[in-house]
Amino acid sequence: MATCEHLSKADDPVAKTPEGCEECLAVGGRWVHLRRCLECGHIGCCDSSPGKHATKHFHDTSHPVIQSFERGEDWRWCFVDSQMG
Repeated sequence: MATCEHLSKADDPVAKTPEGCEECLAVGGRWVHLRRCLECGHIGCCDSSPGKHATKHFHDTSHPVIQSFERGEDWRWCFVDSQMG
């Protein structure tokens, strides 16, 4: 399968809140793993976290690609095409 257009065009923005999930930090929430939006640098928590803020960010903004923001991981995920890169 060819890499989707979103993954091939994904940017590499600076993390807005490198210390953790932007929404969880604002309300004192907790997260399991972090994801970085490759369009704007938003840091959100994964779907195993109570807030699921990375997925909510996609639904709110339509920014298609996230990347793991965990040390030692560099995988990316396109929400639009349900494809890993």
